[in-house]
Amino acid sequence: MAPIVVVTGAESTGKSSLAGQLARRFAAPLVPEFARAYAERVQRPLIASDVAPIARGQVALEDAAIATAPGLLVLDTDLLSTLVYARHFYGAAMPGLESLVRGREPALYLFCDIDVPWVHDPVRDAGDARLALHERFAAQLSAQPVRTVRVFGTWEERWATAEGAVLSLMR
Repeated sequence: MAPIVVVTGAESTGKSSLAGQLARRFAAPLVPEFARAYAERVQRPLIASDVAPIARGQVALEDAAIATAPGLLVLDTDLLSTLVYARHFYGAAMPGLESLVRGREPALYLFCDIDVPWVHDPVRDAGDARLALHERFAAQLSAQPVRTVRVFGTWEERWATAEGAVLSLMR
C-alpha cells in the first residue's frame, strides 16, 4: 500500500494549501476534505447527525484513492478531524468512529499549528474555538501510534518542515 500523509489541524491553518503543494511537489494524488464539500452542499450549519455521512464520505474518497495510488497519497484531513470536531461540537462521536480512525492510520500526520492569522471563509465557523480545537487535535494525535510532525512558523518554514518530513518518510 502507498504511504499516506495527512495534513491536519484546526481551521484556517493552511492545511488545504499545504496538502495541494505536497501533492504537486511529489506528483501524488490529493484526497480533498469531504466535510468541506458536504458543508457547501447542505448550506446550513452542521449538526450531530451529519457526522456519519461525513465519515462515510471521507472513507469513500480515501478508499477510492488508495485503490489506485501508485505511490505517495496526500490527504487534506482524514477521519481524525471528523472525530475531533464531533467531540468538540457535539460532545461525542458516532459509535465506532474512534476505532475506525485507529484502523486507518497514515504513515505521517503533518499537524498545522494555529500561529497564522485566521482567514474568514463561509464554511469555517470555529475562529473563536481555534485554540480549544488545536488542543483537542494535539491530544488526539498524541494518542495515535503514528509519526506526527508539527508544522508552524512562516509559510516558507511550514513548507520546509512539511517537505522535509515527507522526504524523510520516502527514504
